[in-house]
Amino acid sequence: MLTVPAWSNTGLPEKRFTLEEANAALAEVRPLAERMVEVRRELTKTTAKLERRRLAVAGNGGGLSVQETQELQELAVEQGMELARCIEAIAEIGAQVKDLDRGLLDFPAQRDGEDILLCWHVGEDEIRYWHGLDEGFAGRKPLG
Repeated sequence: MLTVPAWSNTGLPEKRFTLEEANAALAEVRPLAERMVEVRRELTKTTAKLERRRLAVAGNGGGLSVQETQELQELAVEQGMELARCIEAIAEIGAQVKDLDRGLLDFPAQRDGEDILLCWHVGEDEIRYWHGLDEGFAGRKPLG
């Protein structure tokens, strides 16, 4: 599982969401997160194919096509750039990408004066969980 640390590429303080704002942001974030998960899955397959080719070349080459290898490498670069665009667009909205494979996102918020993260992942219809800043997915607690 690949995880991505939270960052602020603007140098500005993180946006804080209310639960209502975070759920409303899902209209824009959800398709980006779904695309991110899809592209991550595609990139994983592409890199696995490239690795199999690398191992074959390390053996005896096995008559591999140089053009096919170059096309796979170009595809991997394109997929990596698409993945980066999705992550950047999500970050610009103010959410933090935590897991590319699951499409796990956190939305900075406050609860009773304490900084928390509202937690959502692809497949959930709305935000129903939160956790502290030092807790991860395993520390999710229901809102309410």
